[in-house]
Amino acid sequence: MRILHTSDWHLGRAFHRVNLLQAQAGFIGHLTTTVRERAVDAVVVSGDVYDRAVPPLAAVELFDTALHRLADLGVPTVMISGNHDSARRLGVGAGLIDRAGIHLRTEPSAAGTPVILRDTHGDVAFYGLPYLEPALVKDEFGVDKADHEAVLGAAMDRVRADLAARPRGTRSVVLAHAFVTGGQASDSERDITVGGVAAVPAGIFDGADYVALGHLHGCQTITERVRYSGSPLAYSFSEADHRKSMWLVDLDADGSVTAERVDCPVPRPLARIRGRLDDLLADPELARHEDAWVEATLTDPFRPAEPMARLTERFPHTLSLVFAPERAPDDFRVSYARRLAGRSDEQIAEDFVAHVRGAAPDAAETAVLREAFDAVRADHTVREVAR
Repeated sequence: MRILHTSDWHLGRAFHRVNLLQAQAGFIGHLTTTVRERAVDAVVVSGDVYDRAVPPLAAVELFDTALHRLADLGVPTVMISGNHDSARRLGVGAGLIDRAGIHLRTEPSAAGTPVILRDTHGDVAFYGLPYLEPALVKDEFGVDKADHEAVLGAAMDRVRADLAARPRGTRSVVLAHAFVTGGQASDSERDITVGGVAAVPAGIFDGADYVALGHLHGCQTITERVRYSGSPLAYSFSEADHRKSMWLVDLDADGSVTAERVDCPVPRPLARIRGRLDDLLADPELARHEDAWVEATLTDPFRPAEPMARLTERFPHTLSLVFAPERAPDDFRVSYARRLAGRSDEQIAEDFVAHVRGAAPDAAETAVLREAFDAVRADHTVREVAR
C-alpha cells in the first residue's frame, strides 16, 4: 500500500502579515496531483488542518475544496485533529463525510477503532489518535497522571489490543499529533508542555508498522517507522533551512517500510541575514536573497536611521527587522527581551523568584509554579475548545 503522509497545513495562517492562502491552495493542488501521478492508495493528514480553533471563512472554503478534490480522486483519506484545531468543529459531519472516503478522527474515545483499508495483501488498520490534551482526556483513558506520556500510552494500549484481536498479518498505521523525543522543534509550533515535559518517547508507538506524526514543522525521521512530514509551508524564519515535503511511504506485505520525500512548492524562499546595515546593503554575497522573504538582524551599536526603508530598497520583501547591537552581555543596554530569549515561562518565573528574594525556588516551590503554568495552559485549551 502506498501512503502519502502530510500534516500541519495550518490553513488560514499568515506569515508576518503576508496572506498565505494562495500558497496553501497551491499546496492542495500539488497534493492532489501527487496522489494522482504517484498512484497513492491512501492519504494521511496528521493534525493541525487549521491554524486556530475558529478559522476564517476563506480557510474553511479551502478545506472544503481539498475534501472535494480528494473525494473525486477516490483515494481514501484519514485525518486527525491537532492542537491548533477545534476537534469538535473539525469533526462536524464526520459520519457523512466518511461515506465519501474521507475519514475524520477527532474523538479520543475512538483511538482503538481503526479505519480498515485493503490491498492485495490484506487489511491495513489506520488508527487516528487526535491531539490528546492530558487535562481533558485523562479520565477517558483512566490515567492518574495528566501528562502526555500517560494519555498517549493508554491510547496506544487500546490500539495494540484492537490489533491483537485482528487476523494475523494485519498491518497498522498510527496517526498521532505529539512531540516525540528526538524531534527538532521550530519557532512556529505552539508549546504543549505539561508538568515541564513536552516530549514522549518513540517507544510508546511500539507495535505499529508506520507512525505518521504531526506537530513539528520540520520533516524528520525519528526511526525508520516513526516520521514527521512537517508543514508544507514555512511559518517562521526558524524554518529558513527546512526542505518542505511530504512522505511517500510504501508499506509492504510483511509490514516493512520504505519512504521517499516529495518536495512541496515554495512560494518564496526565506533568508536570515545579519550584520551592520551598511554591510548588508553592500555585500555582493547577499544578492541571492534579493527576491526572498527576509529577516534582517542589525548589529549596529546604535540604531541606524530609517533601517527598514533602506533595507527594502535592496531586499523589497523584508518582513522582519531585529536589532541586536554588538554589546557585551552584561551591558545595561542589552534589552530585556534578549536576556529572556530561549527561556520558558517557567524558567522566567523561577529567575524572578531568585531575583526578588536572593534564592532560587526549592523543589516544592518549583512544583507549585509548574502546576500553575499547566493550569493556565489547560484553561486556555478548554476555552479554545468551547469557542
